[in-house]
Amino acid sequence: MKLKKNTFIQGAFIATLGIVISKILGIIYVIPFYAIIGDQGGALYGYAYNIYSIFLGISQAGLPLAMSKLISEYNTLGYYDTKERIFRVGKVFLSILGVICFIILFFFAPQIADLIIGGVKDGNTQEDIVFVIRIISTAILIVPILSVSRGYLEGHKFITPTSISQVIEQIVRVIIIVVGSFLMLRVFNFPLRTAVGCAVFAANIGALSSYLYIRHKIKKNKSSLVQKSTKKEPKITTKEILKKLLLYAVPFVMIDIFRSIYNSVDVVTLVKTLVNSFGYSAQNAETIMSVISTWGLKLNMIIVSVVTGIMTSLIPNLTSSFVKNDMKDVNKKINQTFQIIFCISLPMTIGLSFITDTVWNIFYGNSYYGVVTYKYLVFVAFATILFTATTTTMQILKQYKMVFFTLIVGFVLKSALNVPFMYLFNSLNLYPFYGAITATILGFTTSALISIITLKRRFNINYSATFKELKNIFIGVILMVVSMYLLTFIIPLKVEGRVLSFIIAITYTIVGAVVYLGYTYKSKTLQNIFGEEMFDKIKTKLKLAK
Repeated sequence: MKLKKNTFIQGAFIATLGIVISKILGIIYVIPFYAIIGDQGGALYGYAYNIYSIFLGISQAGLPLAMSKLISEYNTLGYYDTKERIFRVGKVFLSILGVICFIILFFFAPQIADLIIGGVKDGNTQEDIVFVIRIISTAILIVPILSVSRGYLEGHKFITPTSISQVIEQIVRVIIIVVGSFLMLRVFNFPLRTAVGCAVFAANIGALSSYLYIRHKIKKNKSSLVQKSTKKEPKITTKEILKKLLLYAVPFVMIDIFRSIYNSVDVVTLVKTLVNSFGYSAQNAETIMSVISTWGLKLNMIIVSVVTGIMTSLIPNLTSSFVKNDMKDVNKKINQTFQIIFCISLPMTIGLSFITDTVWNIFYGNSYYGVVTYKYLVFVAFATILFTATTTTMQILKQYKMVFFTLIVGFVLKSALNVPFMYLFNSLNLYPFYGAITATILGFTTSALISIITLKRRFNINYSATFKELKNIFIGVILMVVSMYLLTFIIPLKVEGRVLSFIIAITYTIVGAVVYLGYTYKSKTLQNIFGEEMFDKIKTKLKLAK
C-alpha cells in the first residue's frame, strides 16, 4: 500500500495516538510483570534498564529528530540527492556510535555492576547485574538504526508508519516481557536472573520487529521517497553533513537533559529537607521522593506523550514552512500547536488529578502520600509539555542561543527556589513537598514564557487565534470538573480493590470526556482546531457503519 503524506494536524493526531497507546501499554504491563518477578527482580530489571537508557541516549544523541529536520529541509529545497546522502551518512554514523556504546556497556559491565551494587549482600549479586546488562546492551546495535529510519520517514511527513512501528515495538516487547518472564520463572523454574534477562532481551525483539516494518515501508515506497534532482545541488561533504546533524541534535539533547536534571535537584534536597527540617520519617520522605522521581513520572508520561506526538509532526512541517519563508504558515502551525496542547493536555491533566485516588490504586495500590503527592505532581506534566513545545519550536526556527538561555533560566529558578518554597508552603500549612513541585512547575513555565515572548518579538507570531479558543476550552474543563464532582455523590472515588478502581476510573473518564467534548464540539472549538473535514469524515464513516 502506497504511503500518504500527513498534514500537520493529521500527523500530530496519528503520532500522539501511537505514542499514547505505547505509553499506556508500557505502564499496564508493570502490574503483571512485578507480580511475577517481585521486588528483587524489579530492582534487577531497573539496574539494567536505567543503565541501558543512558547509553541509548548517547548512541542516539537527538539525531533522529535532527534527521527529520534535515530531511524536511533539503526535501523542501528540492536537493533530493543530498537528502539521500544525509540519510546514508546518518545511518553509518549512528551504527558506529551504537557499536561503540555496545562495546563499552558489554565489556565494562562488571565495573558498572560494582558501581551499582558495591559490596551489598543478600540481594542481587554482581554477576546477576553483569548478566542482564550484557543482554540488554545488544539492543543498542538495533535501536539507533530504527530511530534514524523513523526520522527519515517523518522528515518526508509520513507519520503513520512511524507511529504504527512504535505500537508494534511496544506490543512485541510487552508480550515477551510478561510471557517470557512467566515461562522462565514459573514454568521452567529457571533462576530469577534468567527471567529478568528474558525481559530485558524483549527490547531487542521489539526494536527488530519495528525496524523490519519500517524497512519494508521504505522499500515499498522508494519511488515516493527517492526522487531525481532537477536542479544543481550544492556540494556538501560528509564532514559538513555530520556537523549539521550534530548542530541540529544538540538543542534536542539539551532539552532532554534539562528535563532530566530537574529531578536531580529533588534527589539532592527533598528527602534531607523533609526529614531534617519538617520531621518526616525517612520512609515517608523516600515514598514521596519515589512518587516525584519515578512512579508519578510514569503516569505523567501518558500526558507528556501528547506533546511528543505533536512535535513529531511539527518538526518536518514547521521546518518546511520556515525554509520556504512562509511566515504566515509558520504562525498558523505554532498557534495550532498551542491549541492542540490546551485542548487535549489541559483536560487530561485536571481530570487525572481529580481521579488520582482510583488511578493510583489501580497501578500502585493504596498509599496516602502517593495520592496526595501525585494529585499535584500531575500539573508538572502540563508544564513540561509547554516547556518542550516552546523550546522545540525555538530550535526549529534556529534560535539556538535563546534555547540555551531559557533552559538555564528555568533550571536556576528550580534550583534556587526548591528549598525556600518548601519552607514557604510549610508556613502556609500546606505540604512542604508541594513547594518543590511548585519550583519545578515555575522553572518549566518560565522557560516556556520566555520562548513565547521571543517568538512574538522576533517572528511577529500572533497568538490571537489561540486566545480565541482558550475561553471555550476553559469553560469545557470547568463543566467537566463539575460533572465529575456531582458524580462523587453517586459513585465514591475511594474504594478497595484494583478491578473496582478501574471500573470507577473508566466511568469518571467517560462522563468527564463526554461533557468536555460535547461542549467544545457544540462551541465549534474542536472544529476550529482540528478542521471541519476531519469531523465530516468521522460522520461519513459512522453513517456507513450503520
